[in-house]
Formats: sequence, C-alpha cells, structure tokens
Amino acid sequence: MTTLHIQHQVRDFARWKAAFDQAAPMRTRGNVRRYVISHPVEEPLNVMIDLEFDDRTSAESYLGLLKANVWQTPQALEAVDGGIQTSILERVEAKDL
Repeated sequence: MTTLHIQHQVRDFARWKAAFDQAAPMRTRGNVRRYVISHPVEEPLNVMIDLEFDDRTSAESYLGLLKANVWQTPQALEAVDGGIQTSILERVEAKDL
C-alpha cells in the first residue's frame, strides 16, 4: 500500500471540503482506494489528506495530475492559503490492536 500525503492550510474548510467532494470521480479514475482527511485539533484549517493507492506508480501519477490540472486552477489557488506539501509514503507495517 502506498499513501500520497498532502498537507496545506485552507481559508475556509467547508468551502474546501465541498470542492474536495466534487473531485470524487477524479479520485475513482485515479485509482484512489481510500482517503482520510485530518487536521490538528488546535488548527482546523491545517488540512492533511492521505490518499491510499495499490502502488507507488499510481500515487505518483495522481500527484502529477493534481499538480498539472487541479492545484493551478483559480478555485484551488483561492481555497489554499500558502504552499502545498506532499510526500509519497510506503507502508512498512500495520497492525490492528
């Protein structure tokens, strides 16, 4: 399992979340298997998104799609407050306790 981790500040969470929800078909086409949205309890506008993929190639392709077709749009530039940080993570181990 590979995770594309994205972190950025947003200006308005509800507005950002509505735009995120509209991109559901793109996540399906991009082979996203699962996503998790989080934020620090004291910083609700510091959004972290983990998108899970079957492999690294799919995660890298999706990141390229976001950079080229999503993050440069006027809507994205208006919603995000500052830079976008990303990491591609390989799961080493997971265990339910």
